[in-house]
Amino acid sequence: MENVLTEDILKDVASAQRIVVKVGTSTLTYGTGKMNLKIIDRLAMILSDLHNQGKEIILVSSGAIGVGVGKLGLKERPTVTKERQAVSAVGQCELMYLYDKVFSAYNNTVAQILLTKDDIAVPKRKRNMKNTIETLLEMGIIPVVNENDTVAIDEVEIGDNDTLSALVAAFIDADLLVLFSDIDGLYSADPHKSSDAELLKVVYDVDAVRNAASGTAGKQGTGGMVTKLDAAKLATSAGIHMVIANGQRMEALYDLLDGKHAGTLFVSSNFHGN
Repeated sequence: MENVLTEDILKDVASAQRIVVKVGTSTLTYGTGKMNLKIIDRLAMILSDLHNQGKEIILVSSGAIGVGVGKLGLKERPTVTKERQAVSAVGQCELMYLYDKVFSAYNNTVAQILLTKDDIAVPKRKRNMKNTIETLLEMGIIPVVNENDTVAIDEVEIGDNDTLSALVAAFIDADLLVLFSDIDGLYSADPHKSSDAELLKVVYDVDAVRNAASGTAGKQGTGGMVTKLDAAKLATSAGIHMVIANGQRMEALYDLLDGKHAGTLFVSSNFHGN
């Protein structure tokens, strides 16, 4: 199939019950490193609303180091590992404090889950982590997941939260993964460099579109389009639809669950249509 988004695919996406939503640092913070309170409140409102509808929501949130940078008034992200870990510890506390506050305002409870590579790679730890998340969902609680930067030896231990979100989506058997970023989706070329770049509404073969990817990340972030395509490969191979959408318009979640197009949809390898 070419770049054709069919009603069958949209209907399958709309039926998603367990949804992983990932938000990046560039979405959660301003260029100053300070937190974008308007975006965070909108995120909490929409996720809480979907949760109230009976959807199971898992939030994968970047931003600990970025928020820590803003909280401490630093001019840039630290490059020394121990300094990144310290700044992350400050930022994680601030980030979860705000999440607890805004989600509580919408009568929902959040729980913090910090992961390292071993938590996913070691079968027993992975099983324990899955059981914890499953139990939180059964209790009506929204898990907020991040990599545990305060103890990771290197920031690339898992790689980035695009990859982390796909790994989480796979091991908890999610139906849909949505990556909110500072872009509308995947384009046929870099839209900052080419006026002919077109938004790809649907992708069936991740490897076939890798030449359109740019690895450039935001000032406060670590990811880029390359990491998002890696996440798409992981997710779709695990039977999960994935969408890249603009975090400035989080109402895209409503569109997706109403059977409408939003961003770029990477179709699950398990989807065969009617």
